[in-house]
Amino acid sequence: MEYFERLKIWIKALRIGQWTKNILIPAAWLFALGDPAQRALASGWRPALLMSGLFVSFCFISSAFYLLNDVRDIASDRLHPVKRFRPIASGRVTISSARIASAFLLVLGFTPSVIMFVRHVDRWPMFAVVLAYSAMQLCYTGWLKSIPYIDVVVIAAGFVLRAVAGTEVLGVRLSPWLLVCAFSLSLFLALCKRRHEKLLCEESRPALKFYHLPTIDMLISSSAMITLSVYVAYTLVPSTIERYGCGEALSLTAIPVALGLIRYLYLTYSSADVGRPDKILLSDKFMWLILICYALVALAVLPVRLILLGGE
Repeated sequence: MEYFERLKIWIKALRIGQWTKNILIPAAWLFALGDPAQRALASGWRPALLMSGLFVSFCFISSAFYLLNDVRDIASDRLHPVKRFRPIASGRVTISSARIASAFLLVLGFTPSVIMFVRHVDRWPMFAVVLAYSAMQLCYTGWLKSIPYIDVVVIAAGFVLRAVAGTEVLGVRLSPWLLVCAFSLSLFLALCKRRHEKLLCEESRPALKFYHLPTIDMLISSSAMITLSVYVAYTLVPSTIERYGCGEALSLTAIPVALGLIRYLYLTYSSADVGRPDKILLSDKFMWLILICYALVALAVLPVRLILLGGE
């Protein structure tokens, strides 16, 4: 029983639930499977194996920096009404154990990337993105998180790097429209979280005292509008219409996207759980319903040849 209790503590310390942030990594793979011009690069077991290795790499690396971040913030976390229950802040995981585990996870995380780099030297940009992501996380943990508004930009940039890494490991392309959309959506989620933290416990993060609610609210609204506008533009640009062959019907998927943003805005201004975007996505039944609606609309408008991954 004690073993399972320790395991639960470490699972919480590693924030395995946050691994859902890495779902952007296979985005390029999925879009390439639906693109007749790139399908050959994404089909078969080898691309799936490469994508799986990259996903595991980012999961371990992100958990390593979560541990380092919690070690650095142990004093402020103990002042937070929720974060004080984290394993490191509560003393259930010692600082030395967290540092050792972080180093071990970094080795585990870089191992798949190094292997892929050695076996596929032409995919060196993928390894460069992994290094850039790690360097950015190190800078964020060290000092960037203390700079107001820059901290959320860094968080959003991390999501874009995840998506870019997914394109580079397969050698496929992902529309710049989608990268901008990923950045603005990530910025939206990060700002919503900062608003929640500002109201809950301003003392828990040094940068929060420089955040002003009117400014945060304006940026939240702006990033939401940018996300929706860029997504709609992506569905209507000639390259997208030509690629998927469904005319302008793909723009109908913008309806569930808009509903998802509205639902999250509602939760931001009415729920106590908005500080955990991953928790909302996994537990909110309306968000799940919206995701299902998005999938159904996409299946309805995309040609059968794309859905079944058939020929041209």
